[in-house]
Amino acid sequence: MKQTFQTRDLCAVAVFTALTAAMAWLSIPLPYGVPLTFQTLAVLLAGVVLGPKKGALAAAAYLLLGTAGAPVFAGGRGGLGVVFGPTGGFLLSFPLMALAAGIGASKTGRWPLWLGVAAGAAVNYMCGMLYFSLYMSSGLLHAFTVCVLPFIPADILKMAAAGLLGKRLRTLPADA
Repeated sequence: MKQTFQTRDLCAVAVFTALTAAMAWLSIPLPYGVPLTFQTLAVLLAGVVLGPKKGALAAAAYLLLGTAGAPVFAGGRGGLGVVFGPTGGFLLSFPLMALAAGIGASKTGRWPLWLGVAAGAAVNYMCGMLYFSLYMSSGLLHAFTVCVLPFIPADILKMAAAGLLGKRLRTLPADA
């Protein structure tokens, strides 16, 4: 049976696209140009709540808005310069991040959800770290130290929040 997108699906994708943009405004600048933001929480939440396809679509829509110049990225920035700047790998990974979280959340049992959320964060780290390393012409150890290590504690909390809150939101009736 072919699944179709309904109006409420498009609205849900739009809500999570907007939520990701709003969460980008919650940004704490750190040295080396990689800020601590809450975008990743919104992206993981989109995957968990909407599922892999719609979550990835919400993240891709967010990425397209920012690439087109809308000030939806951290610090109210937008445009190609941000996407192709040192933190571009993190942004470009968002659809894959939501996809991984959504795949985990769509499976039965407790562990797939948490593995999916962790896989989403790992995809984000890997893409961001590799892109940063290439952009800055630095080694992977330097990129790991700058782009991953400082964020692990906060990201563990974001993963937990996405898993717990997302699981709860998934159980709400569609007409609520």
